[in-house]
Amino acid sequence: MAEKRKVANLMALAVLATVVQRPMHRYEMASLMRARGKERDMGIKWGSLYTVVQNLERSGYVEAIGVSRQGARPERTVYQITDAGRDELVAWTRELIAEPEAEHTRFIAGLSVLAVLAPQDVIDLLRTRLERLSVSIDALTAGLEQASHQATLSASGDLTEAAANLFGLLRSLDRADVVAIAVAPIPSEGLGEAIQDRLARAAAER
Repeated sequence: MAEKRKVANLMALAVLATVVQRPMHRYEMASLMRARGKERDMGIKWGSLYTVVQNLERSGYVEAIGVSRQGARPERTVYQITDAGRDELVAWTRELIAEPEAEHTRFIAGLSVLAVLAPQDVIDLLRTRLERLSVSIDALTAGLEQASHQATLSASGDLTEAAANLFGLLRSLDRADVVAIAVAPIPSEGLGEAIQDRLARAAAER
């Protein structure tokens, strides 16, 4: 039987699975979740992120550890996951995988009224669905392969550390004959602007 959770919104699960990597502020959480296509996996309402993080903090799953500020931008509260949050993340994930639950998808709704279609029509439509699923699986597989090559220039988000690690990373990617890289958002000011310029020149060198 599914356990009643203190914070049941699935966006909370996405937040925990994101912030478990390193401390970050809400804007970075949202940027990473968007980059990973989390809205395709679960019903996410981006406007509720502030409330979800607040509820996680109230429940003891994340905690504020300070603020960060870059240039003239407002201060942003940085959160880290707690031990209780790690336990909740693992327990919740295990429950979702192991506990069967009726899920009212559009496909199930279509199957429930299948009798209105001719048998051959059903066969053709299911074959079409299978072909489209195969394309989606191929795209997801490619995405997983790309994710396996992810690198973090600075776990803490420190731009000085990121700049110091950038050149070595670019050299290693060049030796590996990587043809494309995706970069998380970088501030367009100060050292962040210099990092963006170096990345742009690296792309032009190709």
